[in-house]
Amino acid sequence: MRLKLAVLAAVALFVVMVAGGAFYTVRETEVVILTQFGRPVGEPVTEPGLHWKTPFVQEVHRLEKRVLEFDGAATEMPTKDKTYISVDTFSRWRIGDPAAWFVALRDERSAQSRLEDIIGSEVRAAVASHELIEIVRSDKNRVLPPDVQKQAQTVTVLPVARRGRLEIEKDVLAAAAPKLKPLGIDLLDVRIKRVNYNADVLPRIYQRMTSERAQIAQRFRSEGEGEAARILGKKELELRRIESEAYMKVQQTRGEADAEATRIYAAAYDQSPAARELYAFLKTLETWRAVLAGKNLVLSTDSELFELLKRSGK
Repeated sequence: MRLKLAVLAAVALFVVMVAGGAFYTVRETEVVILTQFGRPVGEPVTEPGLHWKTPFVQEVHRLEKRVLEFDGAATEMPTKDKTYISVDTFSRWRIGDPAAWFVALRDERSAQSRLEDIIGSEVRAAVASHELIEIVRSDKNRVLPPDVQKQAQTVTVLPVARRGRLEIEKDVLAAAAPKLKPLGIDLLDVRIKRVNYNADVLPRIYQRMTSERAQIAQRFRSEGEGEAARILGKKELELRRIESEAYMKVQQTRGEADAEATRIYAAAYDQSPAARELYAFLKTLETWRAVLAGKNLVLSTDSELFELLKRSGK
């Protein structure tokens, strides 16, 4: 009978402990803080496994051990050269000191709010102390491609970046991390996700970009027209040279042919006096054909051209 009572008492005690939450588990990705009447008690529990707490009195609060993200809203701010831009940042952080984090912030929502205040303030201070080119250019050693650099130099002078966005992000991280350390937050990294112009100045920026592109396009057209004129001039010069050489060759061939024909005629008609007389007769006929050409002419009786008529009359 006593044994049964003891067993029943043990079972009842176990049920009471389970019902009261005396046991809890800790995962590998979390840290547990126990509170008693709202106040933390003991050290944060980081060892994974099954653990025991005082039932009905102590409460379990689970904190994330892994790296957390912060993605802030885009904020408008001025640069050193008084250009208003919209900067969108994000960061990575984790709970470095769970006890301090729980006392100062309690939950992740409060932590996000403090991150936005501190990181946003440091980003505004960093942007306000640098010119726009420092925010846009990722690295001061970045060199534009030769063709793009040549196009840009013909339109405007590109400012030189002395530090670059990566160095500014390091400054923001170095300035914000010590301020978040007392809150139990380890700030791991801060990055600028996007930089954009203020919506009021965007039309003027686009108009300027369009004008610069139009100037570059006009320069390309002018260079193309000049190159086309040079090619056409070279073509005309080459064409005239070819035509001159061809004309000279034609005339030379004709001269050689005429000389050869004359030589053949001379050799043919110089065989006898009768042949020479026939040659003179044919040439006179050719001369008459060329001179008259269907026209009426008045010739003197002493004219050489009239000699044929006088000879035919005899």
